[in-house]
Amino acid sequence: MIVNFVKKGAIVVAWVCANLLSQAQNKHERYVQKLEGTRLEFSMEAIPGGEFHMGSTVKDDEKPIHQVLLDPFWMSTYEVTWDLYEPFVYKDLELTQSVAGAVEAEVDAVTRPTKPYLDMTFGMGKEGHPALAMTHYNAIQFCKWLYKRTGIFYRLPTEAEWEYACRAGTDSPYYFGEDASKVGEYAWFAENSQGRTAEVGKKKPNAWGLYDMLGNVSEWTFDQYIADFYKEFDGKIAKNPVAVPTTLYAHSVRGGSFESDVNGLRSAARNASDPYWKQLDPQIPKSNWWFPEAPFVGLRLVRPVVAPSKEEIAAYYDKAPIKDF
Repeated sequence: MIVNFVKKGAIVVAWVCANLLSQAQNKHERYVQKLEGTRLEFSMEAIPGGEFHMGSTVKDDEKPIHQVLLDPFWMSTYEVTWDLYEPFVYKDLELTQSVAGAVEAEVDAVTRPTKPYLDMTFGMGKEGHPALAMTHYNAIQFCKWLYKRTGIFYRLPTEAEWEYACRAGTDSPYYFGEDASKVGEYAWFAENSQGRTAEVGKKKPNAWGLYDMLGNVSEWTFDQYIADFYKEFDGKIAKNPVAVPTTLYAHSVRGGSFESDVNGLRSAARNASDPYWKQLDPQIPKSNWWFPEAPFVGLRLVRPVVAPSKEEIAAYYDKAPIKDF
């Protein structure tokens, strides 16, 4: 009787938690995503839809400043950490995080990265530290793993979504204003990082509750990096713009990193992936999964309020990797 009561109580608690999560998502509020059957979870901040001025006059690839209109979405509070990413990389580790001691067949069917041949933390720390050095393809497959785990479509932010979320309603060079001397309050960068990543969430967040948008690790966006992409929208309002990637290089990377100077931490600052990031990879062809020369790039998650169709989701996740010779 006591056992049955405990089981029924657990079912009620699980139902209440699921119901509260559903309500938060329906109302477009902050929520915590738990991975059912595991000890893993992460939080998502509600980012309102709206218009903003994208770009700057500082660098040619940030010109012209143009108006962008975006639908609402959620963005992860923190950069994805090794705590969440490593169970995707290693099935055995995922099993240790599983309450049931097993992985569902559908989850297990997701293609996992090849095991890295070196320590991908580069000795900078693992628990609470951002996952790093994964390829663009690797990052998207991680999102697919989350989808199989949760039934919810998670993806990389578009470049426009990233800048909009970073700015959090501001037009200044930094989301905290124009005074670059304050960067150290909000970011780990070249002057205070000691050349390494830090645990996420240790600096001040922006106005929308997002931590480490600047510094720590740079963050993948979905977009192909096109230096003059903004010219297409000069004098127009761009609605949910995205440079859909079609080639292996370059992809747009945002936010600067622990290696960046203050100029590289501006909300509008753009960067791009580079074949150099695999220069020391001894494999032929080179790995689809890892960038051994890029210990400064990681990722952050987005979930659109309006979920795409199953066909659109499959098209996003199931693109074959482009071989890197």
